[in-house]
Amino acid sequence: MKLKIAIISSFFALSASAQTYWQQEANYKMVIDMDADKHQFTGEQEIEYTNHSPDTLNKVFYHLYFNAFQPGSMMDVRSRSIKDPDRRVTDRIFYLKDDEIGYHKVKKLKQDGKKLNFHVEGTIVEVELKKPLLPGETTVLSMDFESQVPLQIRRSGRDNKEGIEFSMTQWYPKLAEYDQEGWHAHPYIGREFHGIWGDYDVTIKMDKKYMIGATGVLQNPNEIGHDYLGHEVDTDEPSGDKYIWIFKAENVIDFAWAADPDYVHEVVETKDGLKLHFYYQNDTSIVDNWKELIPRTVDMFEFMNENFGQYPYPQYSVIQGGDGGMEYPMLTLITGERSLGSLTGVTLHEMIHSWYQAVLATNEAKYAWMDEGFNTYVGNIAWKALFGDNSDFIHSGAYRGYFALLNNGNYEPMTTHSDHYGTNQAYGVGSYSMGAVYLSMLEYVIGEDQVRKGMKRYYNTWKFKHPEPRDFKRVMEKVSGLELDWYHEYLVEQMHPIDYGIKSVLPSEKGTQILLERVERFPMPIDLKVEFTNGDVVWYNIPLSIMRGEKPAEGENWNVLSDWPWTHPQYEFQIDRPVNEIKSIEIDPSQRMADWNRDNNTFPFSDELRMRGE
Repeated sequence: MKLKIAIISSFFALSASAQTYWQQEANYKMVIDMDADKHQFTGEQEIEYTNHSPDTLNKVFYHLYFNAFQPGSMMDVRSRSIKDPDRRVTDRIFYLKDDEIGYHKVKKLKQDGKKLNFHVEGTIVEVELKKPLLPGETTVLSMDFESQVPLQIRRSGRDNKEGIEFSMTQWYPKLAEYDQEGWHAHPYIGREFHGIWGDYDVTIKMDKKYMIGATGVLQNPNEIGHDYLGHEVDTDEPSGDKYIWIFKAENVIDFAWAADPDYVHEVVETKDGLKLHFYYQNDTSIVDNWKELIPRTVDMFEFMNENFGQYPYPQYSVIQGGDGGMEYPMLTLITGERSLGSLTGVTLHEMIHSWYQAVLATNEAKYAWMDEGFNTYVGNIAWKALFGDNSDFIHSGAYRGYFALLNNGNYEPMTTHSDHYGTNQAYGVGSYSMGAVYLSMLEYVIGEDQVRKGMKRYYNTWKFKHPEPRDFKRVMEKVSGLELDWYHEYLVEQMHPIDYGIKSVLPSEKGTQILLERVERFPMPIDLKVEFTNGDVVWYNIPLSIMRGEKPAEGENWNVLSDWPWTHPQYEFQIDRPVNEIKSIEIDPSQRMADWNRDNNTFPFSDELRMRGE
């Protein structure tokens, strides 16, 4: 209840300061009856849907994710026609048999007890409301449905390559999000998603041999014939062939679960009282790594809580399943037959999603870089702090991905919808790499300490809401005191690379005249390091005039020069020591500026440049 009160208070505080902000609310009650042998289940669903928008709603939309796992579906065709298909799918959906496909069949759909007309279009249900839903009103949408779990694993599915029977993610008819931009009824092709905040009350009837891990807190552990809490419990077993599992979760954007008869289940508690659950198979080849993962995961949560904001939920589960690693509220599914390093890495990445997807809940379909990319940036920092990283530049991998796309011509703007990237490579870089580049390069512009402060402020300001790029930019502007419109526009909305160079270094009456040039269109401030033959090092920072200020000093002998107007292709300045005392000059030794051509970043000039007369 404390979590609910805090979230409501935060919501109204934001509403008071920004009257145009609102978000919808959808509270779910579901009862699922599973026929494990047939890989099918029936479901009864009731959604209490509150329209907090200023608009009258005449229709609603649901996602039917399992319908993507059918020959001829959009996900099937997309996978078979894209230039670089995901090797986990390729053409496998096309060859699924009738008892192997996935589906949701809507049997009944009502609004406040009255039957509704609806139309199924692939993975979307289009529903005409019997009574328009006015601003501020609440209605109850009830549905009976039947589903089949697909054999093909793409996040969700059954019988994954490691033998986990049920990976139940994106598995139920889910109400689509409606926000300031309208409905987000995107067909499912296996990429990112968007969700509505709400409470979930989910009952799962499942054969007694199965252990289940799920979003939410189990309400009836004494009725489950397993050592569910990690210690001996008095069990009041129900009669029949199935256990009834009841899970509740407050203020989440989705609900996921997994089930297998061979799960080992372990529970540990952190110093903050957070319960961490681990579900994995009792396979001698992986048990030692999973046991070592447990204290490492405790360290991960403590690091994130201290540095990036407090995890708000009472528990989190790491579950073997799925087809790689995929995040959901209060849990992740990961493949578990990995080395310790790989197992640690995938767990770190997925649990950090609890901050940038499960709690901040940005619309991933439109802004995957604000989730996957921010996650990559924070993951690199956490990995270095917790497990060591000897690389000179921890974000170098993200930059390499960016440069590779620039060089091969496949780069697309970060504004591209996740589903509509032309290649999986462009999607991967645009989602995972570019958010990390955005933040790392922002460190270069406003300072590392400012970005770290901004990340925590962003989380605390926008948790349990749906922040967009402008919201993040404004937080960083407030923290730094600088204007960042130009930075966001050039990096996120356009496709211009960065290239700055040292044009000439010449003797002058005052000592040495240095001429810099901006070769490409993307304007940036400049950090210039000058090393002298006697060992002295002096730094020169050249802000952009459109920043309206400069970042704090990042070391000793830090000199801030006059602003560089973005309209000027060249910039000239003097230093008061002769050329023959200069050992070297370098633009951006930190490599954070994402300059894609570093050949012209240094003096003395390279032999290649001299031969070209440049």
